Amino acid sequence: MEISDLRRIYEKAAAQVNSFRRSLDIDRLSEDIAEMDHQMMANDFWDDPQKAREIIGKSNQQKAILHQFESLGSQVEDLRDSIELLEEEEDEELLAEAEKASRVLEKELRGFELDMLLDEAHDSSNAIVEIHPGAGGTESQDWGEMLLRMYRRWAEQHDFSVEFIDYQNGEEAGLKSATFLVKGHNAYGYLKAEKGVHRLVRISPFDSAGKRHTSFCSVDVVPELSQDVNVDIRPDDLKIDTYRASGAGGQHINKTSSAVRITHLPTGIVTQSQAQRSQFANKETAMQLLKAKLLQMEEEEKAKELASIRGEQLEIGWGSQIRNYVFHPYSLVKDLRTEYSTSSISDVMDGDLDGFIDAYLKWRMGKVSDHSL
Repeated sequence: MEISDLRRIYEKAAAQVNSFRRSLDIDRLSEDIAEMDHQMMANDFWDDPQKAREIIGKSNQQKAILHQFESLGSQVEDLRDSIELLEEEEDEELLAEAEKASRVLEKELRGFELDMLLDEAHDSSNAIVEIHPGAGGTESQDWGEMLLRMYRRWAEQHDFSVEFIDYQNGEEAGLKSATFLVKGHNAYGYLKAEKGVHRLVRISPFDSAGKRHTSFCSVDVVPELSQDVNVDIRPDDLKIDTYRASGAGGQHINKTSSAVRITHLPTGIVTQSQAQRSQFANKETAMQLLKAKLLQMEEEEKAKELASIRGEQLEIGWGSQIRNYVFHPYSLVKDLRTEYSTSSISDVMDGDLDGFIDAYLKWRMGKVSDHSL
């Protein structure tokens, strides 16, 4: 890397930090934090525990934003200082350090920008992800397992944890269905980009004739709701079944019928859990998932109504195809909403989804329409 390259990175980074300063109104943000700190020092602060927790949560969130912003500003200044030293006297070791620092800065700026795009109600929540293979038996079930691995790898790369709620083995390979919780700040905000139908085109490893096959899997993503979220569900609207649990990869969890499946009769929504040994605990988990799905359905209906009033064309739902994964006759992964694409299909299947998530969030904000590589 040349000094001129470092200079370009610095100038772009400095412009981004200045843009963040204006959009976040850093001076106002600092004043709000100081005001909340003052409130937390009051003797009657805990008289209303729920309000107190809300203030603490908001304060922690805003302090984290301010800390990230200040850290980025310091990194930009350090890069500027390194460039000035290099322009006075060439130093291979300093150049290597500056190059490394510039890469870190670019990555952290991109992550900060993504975080700033996550401003919807449930974006900061954990994410509950469901994978359901389409018609096609072993082919689509194997595709479901590949998607599950992709999301687990993505979660690992972002220091998120994954906990299984339910897993049904495929008949010969793969999975019939999988439901899992991705735990981490903004997990739902990121993974909502994955909601929809994922299409695979490849030479089937299960076809002795070596023919090309097309497989589909639907991915649904909802936020994990807190226990105190109230969703009105009539007991008469529920059908509750129990079944024997079995874990991912065929691992047997226990020998009793502790797994629970809940069907919401008015909507046809089905949720299930086998993560716990206790039937009661699995019922609670399945109910929380049902609440999340019903709340999301309600919010989507409101969005559709608002769009209709405004005369907008708004497509909401998880039944539409969003992304193609082509393994043969060429290599390409392409998102049909944003037009973002990459030929590095092995990287994508190893969890490199950030380009797609980035493009989706900006597409949602109306900032870009094409992020093709």
